[in-house]
Amino acid sequence: MSTIMEQMPIVFHALNVGFLQTLRLFFVTLLGAFPLGLVIAFGSLSGFRPLKYLTRLFVWIIRGTPLMIQLLIIYYFPGLVLGQTIWSGGEDGRFMAAAVSFIINYACYFSEIYRGGIQSVPKGQQEAGLVLGMTKRQIFFKVTLLQMIKRIVPPISNEIITLVKDTSLAANITVTEMFMVTQRIVARTHEPLALYIEVGLIYLLFSTVLTKLQGIGEKKLSTYQKKGE
Repeated sequence: MSTIMEQMPIVFHALNVGFLQTLRLFFVTLLGAFPLGLVIAFGSLSGFRPLKYLTRLFVWIIRGTPLMIQLLIIYYFPGLVLGQTIWSGGEDGRFMAAAVSFIINYACYFSEIYRGGIQSVPKGQQEAGLVLGMTKRQIFFKVTLLQMIKRIVPPISNEIITLVKDTSLAANITVTEMFMVTQRIVARTHEPLALYIEVGLIYLLFSTVLTKLQGIGEKKLSTYQKKGE
């Protein structure tokens, strides 16, 4: 414990750098996974059967295999096949590989949530829109999307909170996110318990903030729904 106290400024600086990298991976994943998940959901719902079955097969594979394995395959497999890595060297290349892995994985989970939300909207409402002369695009954005959002907020929020913890898997390809930084500090200070408890509390605090935001979002949507009624 004395070793940690002596190096406290260095420890705090290192954890801060790692936390910022964790935040970066978190937000990049969400920015990529939200729209990609919607595209995959449309593929799963497509009337063109080959596209529909290929999309669902892809989602099945991604959801049925561990994220860590997907991360390692995406990072190492191109180099084994092509003889050279497609990722740039250093931290930026490893971060890009991690981001691509996380985006693909979470997009598939989001796509199933989107698909369930879209299918939960009564078809009668869509048919009513057609009767009123609305295009399919207008029906989706003005009828289906608004109702879908209210239904998918809780499951999407749960996946987002899971993402906070999953970012630690990027340490497997030595991305210097918070967990990787903690491991390096532990190797230097030989004080694992205190450091792992500290980093665990940081993850817990981050998840708690997101949980509070989820509650606020659900209340806002509930209020909006009541006004609409």
